[in-house]
Amino acid sequence: MPEYTVADYKRLLADEPSDAVLATAQADSRKGVQQAYQRYLKQAEKQAKLLARFNQHMSLERHFWQAGGQYVAGIDEVGRGPLAGPVVTAAVVLPQDFDLVEVNDSKQLTAQKRAELMPKILSEAVAVSLGVADAPTIDRLNIYEATRVAMRQAVENLTVQPTLLLVDAMQIPVPIHQNRLIKGDAKSASISAASIVAKVARDHLMTMYDQVYPGYDFADNMGYGTAKHLAGLQQFGVTPIHRHSFSPVRDAE
Repeated sequence: MPEYTVADYKRLLADEPSDAVLATAQADSRKGVQQAYQRYLKQAEKQAKLLARFNQHMSLERHFWQAGGQYVAGIDEVGRGPLAGPVVTAAVVLPQDFDLVEVNDSKQLTAQKRAELMPKILSEAVAVSLGVADAPTIDRLNIYEATRVAMRQAVENLTVQPTLLLVDAMQIPVPIHQNRLIKGDAKSASISAASIVAKVARDHLMTMYDQVYPGYDFADNMGYGTAKHLAGLQQFGVTPIHRHSFSPVRDAE
């Protein structure tokens, strides 16, 4: 009689099975056991890929720490392209034992996964802060300069003083050494974490605005110029959170 039932294997393989359990499961010819074993192998392969990607994304931070640095901050923005709402930036300082391997560029994650990771990032991070540039600031400065202002806010609001900034393709007007990375949210765990924090924060804000200004579908389009949003502009006009310097809004005035 086999040492384990099929149900036993399903339970054991769903956790962290020992080498002995893996060996006996591999050798067990029962269909249910083999199905459970193959599921384990697929999950193990997925975790291995996540870990490899995570270690690659942590390489810049680890190099800095090994050189004697203490605090490195990743900075990213969300909302440069929409017709309405602010641009939101985040600065995140990760600890040296950070271990959330699922952290990745927010654009590569589902809304559910971002929502799951947000409180974990806030719990593990040494420091997290936000910066916001609203629509009037964007209209006054232009979107690029407004984003820089919001990034500066995020850096200055940190509760620790970083000595290195990892920034996604921007230059922030602060006297701190900066590494500007093209597509940095796919190269640095700190920037990836910042992209998640900024995205979740802005999405929550736009969902609130959807209640204040119904008819533009803000909760779904987050202020981007979708067909429903443009139809709302034509029907209801321009709201206080719209960016007047963006042509679809300007054309609706």
